[in-house]
Amino acid sequence: MRVFSAMLMPLLLTVSAAAQEVEVTNASIVEIDAETEIGGGMASYYGRELAGNRTASGERFDPGQLTAAHRTLPFGSMVRVTNTANGDSVIVRINDRGPFAHGRVIDISHAAAREIGMHRSGTARVRMALLDD
Repeated sequence: MRVFSAMLMPLLLTVSAAAQEVEVTNASIVEIDAETEIGGGMASYYGRELAGNRTASGERFDPGQLTAAHRTLPFGSMVRVTNTANGDSVIVRINDRGPFAHGRVIDISHAAAREIGMHRSGTARVRMALLDD
């Protein structure tokens, strides 16, 4: 009986560890899929001339960071912005208020604009999804 128990114990520990890995993997899949569509419209981007200015959240604007301005989303919100013309998307962090131009739904940094291919045109039609924590 002792021999059987000695052989069975490592097997049970291995199965238990494998089950825990599956749960962790499944949890991360749920996190990735947790986003809420919040509409879309025209996006524009901040020019480099605003670099160093304070944003509404109090931090300094850095055009090289993946940040954005939205009228109502809480600071720190993470938003996936997708260019509808080419399907490219980028995840930005809301750290400012705006845009204040009529017909615009979000202003993104220059780095984010490059990621989705709108840095030359200056504007693009986008879809937005709020990422859950």
